[in-house]
Amino acid sequence: MTALLAERAAEVVSAAQQLLTKRMGAPVKLSDPIELSGSGRTTVLRVRVAENAFSLPRTLIVKQVRGHSLDRTTGGLAPGVASIDSAFLREAVSYQFTTALSREQRPGAYLIAHSLPERLLILSDLGENSLLTQMLQSGAEPATRNAMMAFAQALGRMHAATVGREADFVALLRRVDVVHRVDGIAQQAESAIAEVPGLLQRELGITVPGEIAERIVRGNRLFSAGRFRAFSPSDLCPDNVILNEEGARFLDYEWGGFRDATLDIAYALVSFPGCLCDFELSRERARQMVEAWRAEVVGVWPALADDEVMSERILEARLIWVWLSTYWFLPADHTRIAAAREHGLSVPRSEALINRWAALAEDARCTGDDIVGDFAEDVSAMLEERWSE
Repeated sequence: MTALLAERAAEVVSAAQQLLTKRMGAPVKLSDPIELSGSGRTTVLRVRVAENAFSLPRTLIVKQVRGHSLDRTTGGLAPGVASIDSAFLREAVSYQFTTALSREQRPGAYLIAHSLPERLLILSDLGENSLLTQMLQSGAEPATRNAMMAFAQALGRMHAATVGREADFVALLRRVDVVHRVDGIAQQAESAIAEVPGLLQRELGITVPGEIAERIVRGNRLFSAGRFRAFSPSDLCPDNVILNEEGARFLDYEWGGFRDATLDIAYALVSFPGCLCDFELSRERARQMVEAWRAEVVGVWPALADDEVMSERILEARLIWVWLSTYWFLPADHTRIAAAREHGLSVPRSEALINRWAALAEDARCTGDDIVGDFAEDVSAMLEERWSE
């Protein structure tokens, strides 16, 4: 750890000690900080509980978000983030919500303490486990298949456990300042409806047909409505998924909220559109993942037992994610692109966008939707032509 990082870690540990001491009513001493993965604006540490008079776990995870409250972390806005404060508050509320679930239903770590003014979270430690990123990078079978099945099953269990609990989440969200309740991902989806047609025209010379524009508007509603609403972390990049003896566990709830659950399974099928990760799924593997997810949720959403309904909803969710990914990464926003390339499976944005539109075209063809298939094929071809020059 460099001197700068050590100094930063010492500040975070000190803040965490003060918060726990205040929470517990007696001194708590933390030691041996180890830096874990985090974004440029976060510090994430594993710390050992050296002294405490209570039954705290032996190790904890401490996460602190820094930066000015009005900071725009990239040239525009970071994917899914309205502001640093709104992202932190949404994550804190999401951890409060999931901590209230039973241990069997909880999708990740539980919240031990938090400070809104210091943007500080203290969480349980899920242990030394593999990131989904590492498993996918290895390409080893059947381990890769098992990891993706565990991911899909964990998503389904989380969705099934949180159906009908949106009022609880909203009640927690209402406790924070109105200005910071913004759902960044829904806000950016709205912006993408208006901006991507002009972007495609300027960059690629492509005019968006009226029927595609209508489909985008319908797909965008999945963020604010939809028939299959459940809790969603949304930012399900492989770096935010760990694998342990309990299966797949989810980290990082800065996008947390209630949305149509088909968005979450489609997020993996589109190859994690909020970043530039690229992982090619065979059609058979994608089908297996959808079936694993459906098996967990069909009891609460019987309509998804219908294969036609299922395929239509997945395609709709895939379309809006590819649209959003284009909104985020087609512009030459070098700060945003550099931040996205920090992920373990990242590729150049040219490769990511070409592959996402091409895969969407293939999926649409397979479901008999030639309107989406033709359009996606055109966009993929024009992107390839642009970046081959």
